[in-house]
Amino acid sequence: MKIWQKNTDVDRFVEAFTVGNDRELDLQLAAADVLGSLAHTRMLHTIGLLDSRDLAAVQDGLKALYREVIAGDFSIGEHVEDVHSQVELLLTQRIGDAGKKIHSGRSRNDQVLVDLKLFFRTEIERMVKNTGDLFNRLVSLSDKYQSVLLPGYTHLQIAMPSSFGLWFGAYAESLVDDMEVMLAAWKVCNKNPLGSAAGYGSSFPLNRRLTTELLGFETLNYNVVYAQMGRGKTERILAQAMSSVAATLAKLAMDICLYINQNFGFIGFPDHLTTGSSIMPHKKNPDVFELVRGRCNKIQALPNEIALMTTNLPSGYHRDLQLLKENLFPAFKSLNECLEITAFMLDHIQIKDDILADPKYDYLFSVEVVNDEVRKGIPFREAYRNIGLAIEAGTFKPQKAVNHTHEGSIGNLCNAEIQQAFDAVVTAFGFERVNEALRKLVD
Repeated sequence: MKIWQKNTDVDRFVEAFTVGNDRELDLQLAAADVLGSLAHTRMLHTIGLLDSRDLAAVQDGLKALYREVIAGDFSIGEHVEDVHSQVELLLTQRIGDAGKKIHSGRSRNDQVLVDLKLFFRTEIERMVKNTGDLFNRLVSLSDKYQSVLLPGYTHLQIAMPSSFGLWFGAYAESLVDDMEVMLAAWKVCNKNPLGSAAGYGSSFPLNRRLTTELLGFETLNYNVVYAQMGRGKTERILAQAMSSVAATLAKLAMDICLYINQNFGFIGFPDHLTTGSSIMPHKKNPDVFELVRGRCNKIQALPNEIALMTTNLPSGYHRDLQLLKENLFPAFKSLNECLEITAFMLDHIQIKDDILADPKYDYLFSVEVVNDEVRKGIPFREAYRNIGLAIEAGTFKPQKAVNHTHEGSIGNLCNAEIQQAFDAVVTAFGFERVNEALRKLVD
């Protein structure tokens, strides 16, 4: 069943090629599609295109469908083209001709646009929640291990003393900036495209502000042509936000893969959270973090994939845009799984607390000794030269007391400020306001 079909049958080969994976992917849009129709039909009633009797039947039917979707009892038939067709077909079968009226003033173009934005909002909320869980683990570990020292590196050469408090806290603050990028994506997703129809508006006097309010959008995409042009751009912006989170996770995973290596030996995990070798009985491989690294590197490629698929498209709708689902939808699941498994693994991380006792790390303290000379009144360049000569002569003696007190240093991590910044960003999303609007729509 195709809501656009008239009297001509489409060649089956062409149909299979053009539908592609839409049925499978559209299942993820089912709840959003029903929500969009609930709002659209209430708006149609206000402009006289649905009478009260039809509206009541349509609303009851759509709410029943919504409950089926949430319960996992909704499917798209083999001969039904997409989720939009399936919802309209089931509604018409159950309530009669009133179901055929729900598409007035609407095109599949703006229908899929609003479905995607509703779906993206849900996925953003899930990613923010999982990021918050990981953030809290990192801050807690940073506080717990604030004074446990480990080597800091530049160029992968030992550089200056760091601490596990600094290391964990750095990734926590990185997630704050990632959420700022995600908030920007949320603002783009939280604009209502419904009412743009095929991209050129409608001769019906649609009340687009009403559907904006009903669906909990902050505002609407005003220009109907731009509402359609936003397809692809919205996905790319969201992919860039996901890429930002993924970059943080990939770097953390790489650090962990290094630090668990026997040549570093800074951290460990229980045996049951690592994997072995089919031939080497001693192996404890960090497969989890290698896969986090690989998955997140793949997600970092996502914005470029989307850009290359959309970069030479003119304004208006094009079927190329259908393919974006195949790239973006699996990335939501993958990134959420990476966030969840990383938080889980960090609950079981084992920290070595005497790393810098090894003489090979003595030179980490060269700057501390230089600074001590400066405090005695020796000019910095002279102190630097003196310590450099002592290192070359083999007479350097480290002073392993670390006294860093400024903001963001080992002795003053500013985790409370980082926590405050994260909380402020998350609050700015306004998830509760959006969810309350949707609850009213389905009640």
